[in-house]
Amino acid sequence: MATFLFRPPPSSSSSVSSCLAGLGQSAPLSSHSPLSHFSSTRIRHRPSSLGKPASFCPRASAAASGTKSRSTANDERVQKVHTIDEFEAALRAAKDKLVVVEYAASHSPNSRRIYPFMVELSRTCSDVEFLLVMGDESEQTRELCRREGIDRVPHFTFFKGMEKVHEEEGIGPDQLVGDVLYYGDNHSAVVQLHSRADVESLIDQHRGADGKLVVLDVGLKHCGPCVKVYPTVIKLSRSMADAVVFARMNGDENDSCMEYLKDMDVVEVPTFLFIKDGKIRGRYVGSGKGELIGEILRYQGVRVT
Repeated sequence: MATFLFRPPPSSSSSVSSCLAGLGQSAPLSSHSPLSHFSSTRIRHRPSSLGKPASFCPRASAAASGTKSRSTANDERVQKVHTIDEFEAALRAAKDKLVVVEYAASHSPNSRRIYPFMVELSRTCSDVEFLLVMGDESEQTRELCRREGIDRVPHFTFFKGMEKVHEEEGIGPDQLVGDVLYYGDNHSAVVQLHSRADVESLIDQHRGADGKLVVLDVGLKHCGPCVKVYPTVIKLSRSMADAVVFARMNGDENDSCMEYLKDMDVVEVPTFLFIKDGKIRGRYVGSGKGELIGEILRYQGVRVT
């Protein structure tokens, strides 16, 4: 499914199980739990009956959901935030890194289920910062949740440069992995393009008989299908590095990107442009893994049957 470029993009849950395996993630939820999407739970804005901060026991939850205990054996890279001041200080300290914030609650079973996956991601993605806010821990965390408009958990927000770039409610591990890859990818073999000049420079580098096929992935910041297909793009960029260059541009990043997309007649996303020797040879609109691979092979001159 594609998203219209000039309409509000729909929310979408995606399955990136293959990406979990590629990242060394091996912990699907147990069979009695939803695999790709969790329901959300309202935060109980009241102190615990004992007058103590509510506790969050990820190890116990990992055992209950059938995940491996190693998923929560070492969660020191997930910073626990207790006040608004700590929250804002953590965002400032991250600078231009992606910051993933999970809002959770001690009474939410799905908060417990998703936490081990965030811990595993925190160990895998060293260039991403992870924060945990227990909404029912204290009046300070309840105030933070009210300020951020959070009344259901688990809820994830994604920040860059102290600016909120995305948020999701009630998601499962597959969507969480996809979101982290999509919004935090700064080091893969996918070339990140931010302007028309960037695109033209890349195309010029691959002109001539020895030039590689350029596959330009055009998307939007808040596009479910774009997030869904991006783990496939990353894996292909590694496996096809000898013959294909993969690049990405978000059309809504700035005016230059949007104007370039209009000039290329891109009206739906994700759209993949196949560029060879300076010319656009074709395009594929959609997020199907098999269809994308088939189109890439076709423009490489490989006969697909």
